[in-house]
Amino acid sequence: MLNLVICDDERTLRNDLRKVLETELELCGQTFKIAEFDCGESLVRALNDSVFDIIFLDIEMKGLDGVATAREIRKRTSAPEIIFVTSYPDFVFQGYEVQALNYILKPYQKEKIISVLHTALERLGRDSEKYYMVESRGQTLRLPLSRIKYFFSDRRSVNAVTAEETHTFYGKLSELETELPENFVRIHNRYLVNLKYVQSIQGNSVQMAGEELPVSRSCKQDLAIAFAKYMLN
Repeated sequence: MLNLVICDDERTLRNDLRKVLETELELCGQTFKIAEFDCGESLVRALNDSVFDIIFLDIEMKGLDGVATAREIRKRTSAPEIIFVTSYPDFVFQGYEVQALNYILKPYQKEKIISVLHTALERLGRDSEKYYMVESRGQTLRLPLSRIKYFFSDRRSVNAVTAEETHTFYGKLSELETELPENFVRIHNRYLVNLKYVQSIQGNSVQMAGEELPVSRSCKQDLAIAFAKYMLN
């Protein structure tokens, strides 16, 4: 079980950060708990009874600020990965004395949160295969994203296509697109493909693992850019 903390005196910002973390951790197939604190004092008290793995810590808080809170944490343990949250980048240099892993600037950028989270997971030896959870035929399935070639929509249903089988579930491709990693790219109003399986782009279609899928004019340029970046990486 991965234990995370969000310590911020602004409830709205705690909620925003929590949503991004929950979505990404579910995609990774991680089992986790997220505890919330609205001040440094309550977080420090909780250390007497709990062990935390990753702490997202706001720097500008009333009372015990984030840096002071981090000092108190380090007096007790070196274990948790501390990630500072701040509106002012000048504050981040204070993170060195408390072995802070990284920092996130407000307003939040989803990509930065996800990147920092995975760095922390790697440090903890917990980074793993990403999964997508679907309800299909009365079952909850964990589909490894690396095995999914593409998703396609059919009315109110979405189909996840792997090399072995197809799983059908209720959903919208537009909503699915916002939840997936950047290697899943929209090529058509009905298709969302995993760039891992794209072999080539030819005119108005893509060749992928023995199949040919249509590419709409509106998606062609974004697909070409995304594919080029993917190949370079």
